[in-house]
Formats: sequence, structure tokens, C-alpha cells
Amino acid sequence: MKKYLLPSIRLTGVLMVLLCIIYPLFIAAIAKMAPGGGDGVTVSYKGKVVGYENLGQAFKNDRYFQPRPSAVGYNAAGSGASNKGPTNPDYLKSVQAAIDTFVVHNPGINKADIPAELVTASGSGLDPDISPEGAKIQVKRVAALRHISEQDLMKLVDEHTEKPLLGLFGPSKVNVLKLNIALDEMKNN
Repeated sequence: MKKYLLPSIRLTGVLMVLLCIIYPLFIAAIAKMAPGGGDGVTVSYKGKVVGYENLGQAFKNDRYFQPRPSAVGYNAAGSGASNKGPTNPDYLKSVQAAIDTFVVHNPGINKADIPAELVTASGSGLDPDISPEGAKIQVKRVAALRHISEQDLMKLVDEHTEKPLLGLFGPSKVNVLKLNIALDEMKNN
């Protein structure tokens, strides 16, 4: 028994030092070199922090572009999905309700043209981005409420569309918070 006990205790001690002290310090040091210093990249507007670049948030007013729905109410402390499958009756009801709400707020839009991300929550519930199509389908509503030309808003969406990494990895996307800040900065408000 002594033959196995001492090596087990030593191995446990070494792994505790390695995994409980050295590894976390190494990861914290790498995080400090990342944008935002490991605390997240904040987005400011008129000198005030209004959100985080990589966290979605709700915009209740129809004068703004709307993000993806969130299964966790955009609460970063409770990141997660609904975990309901595509055949779950409750999930289907919530998606149908999101479609109906979208059509009410965006009259004249064909239900089949609504991008899926505007009526389904992301896996984290905190996705800050939508597709360019998801932003463009909202242009008519925002333009009418803000008395801005649709062409100017389409140009704004195009300016805020981030292309895939190296032109290959990931989809094109639009950060809703940054787009809405740019929208507020337009002179015709």
C-alpha cells in the first residue's frame, strides 16, 4: 500500500500546483494581453459605456435595429439556450410568436423572408450579431420611423457589415449595438 500511496500524494500535489496555480495564472496573463485586458471590450457612446462588443442586448424601441431573441433575457450571468428541440411544441409556439411579433412590427414583410436568427435564440442567448440580411429586412421599418431614406440605411448596414475572417472563416455579420450607435449618430435623427 505504501508503494502506491506516496506517489499518489506526490502526483496530487504536483497536479494541484500545476492546475490550480500555474495554469490559471498563465491564462490570466494571456487574457490581460487580449483586447479589453480580459474584462471584455466596452462600447462607449458620448463618453458613456453603453454595452459590450461581444454581448447582445435588447433594443425595445422600433426606431432601432433589433437583435436575435435571447433565451436568457440578455443576462450574461445566465448564458444559455432554451435546450428545446425543433419538434418541441413550446419551442414551436415561441418561434411562431416571434414571427408574429416581427411581422406586426415590420408590416409588408413576407414570413418566408424573415431570417431565422431574428426569430430563434442563439446557443448562448447573448449573440451580439445578426446577418446582413437580418439587418436589411429591418431597414424599411427603421427608415420610416426615423424619416431617413432606405438607401442611406442600406449604406449604413453595408458599412457595418464585418466580412468573414480572411474571407473564408465564418459568416458576414453586423454588430447590432454598433449599428444602432451609428444610427443615432446620423444627422437626420
